[in-house]
Amino acid sequence: MMTDELRDDYDVVVIGGGAAGLSGALMLARSRRFVAVIDSGTPRNAPADGIHGLPGYDGMPPAEYLARGTADVRRYGGVVASGEVTGIDRDGAGFAIVLGDGRRTHARRILLATGLTDELPDVDGLAGRWGRDDLVHCPYCHGWEVRDRSIAVLAPAPSAFHLSVLWRQLSDRITLLLNGVELPDEQLQQLNARGVEIVDGPVRSVVAADDAVTGVALADGRVVPCEVIAVGTRMVARGGHLLTSLGLSAVEHPSGMGVYVPADATGRTEAPGVWVAGNVTDLSAQVGAAAAAGAMAGAQLNADLAMAETASAATAAVAEPVS
Repeated sequence: MMTDELRDDYDVVVIGGGAAGLSGALMLARSRRFVAVIDSGTPRNAPADGIHGLPGYDGMPPAEYLARGTADVRRYGGVVASGEVTGIDRDGAGFAIVLGDGRRTHARRILLATGLTDELPDVDGLAGRWGRDDLVHCPYCHGWEVRDRSIAVLAPAPSAFHLSVLWRQLSDRITLLLNGVELPDEQLQQLNARGVEIVDGPVRSVVAADDAVTGVALADGRVVPCEVIAVGTRMVARGGHLLTSLGLSAVEHPSGMGVYVPADATGRTEAPGVWVAGNVTDLSAQVGAAAAAGAMAGAQLNADLAMAETASAATAAVAEPVS
């Protein structure tokens, strides 16, 4: 059904309509669950030309992928509605949900698939090029497209060495911009052995000509030539005050790459009735991994509801007086 109208009550409300949220909703809708996806329309990969690494969909524009996923959910009776969830309160039967435009609904369970926000290094000119083909962040998402070009890696300490090694697989013209990062001597020696040029000093700005990256300017006036900037972002799980309302916290990831919401392998969180899937809990998940996690969470949510319904029916049967 092509509508933003919401029922008063659902088995599951999915917050976030990306790959993880739509996959979870699809599993639930195919299990004959009443499910609604509420999406604010701000997907992380919106600036990208295409998604990659997902067989059958490689190179497909993100908007087309989401449109197909939305149609799949709706085909089985699920609702996909535009809107922003601004409030969630627990009640005796689940969760009361309020949207920014005043709409309200209710859910027995919640699947949080809100994704993450990429925080860029504080360098002039980076934000304005985010999503362009000469400012990339993931070697698996964009590496093939920039292979053999001169690439400057700009990344924080937790990922600087790792990303440099991965980008070196795609080009033999790699420069690591330390930008204040201190690497162990062993890592510096390994990068030198692979022919990675290492440049010290604070990075000031992106240099461009004819709307294309030509280099990176350092604070001391030097310009490091390059055709592509590979930036390591700090990845921060989205959710804000909703996490607090649900009894959850976003915490520092053990790798140091950002902030995430912990969960078990099925997406179940420590908060009763709440599952998570996709980048909100797995910071490095690409589209395929996020979709798989959403499908797992959807299946587990259905099983959780089925077990609860069976237990309730058994309790009611025992309590029923014998005539």
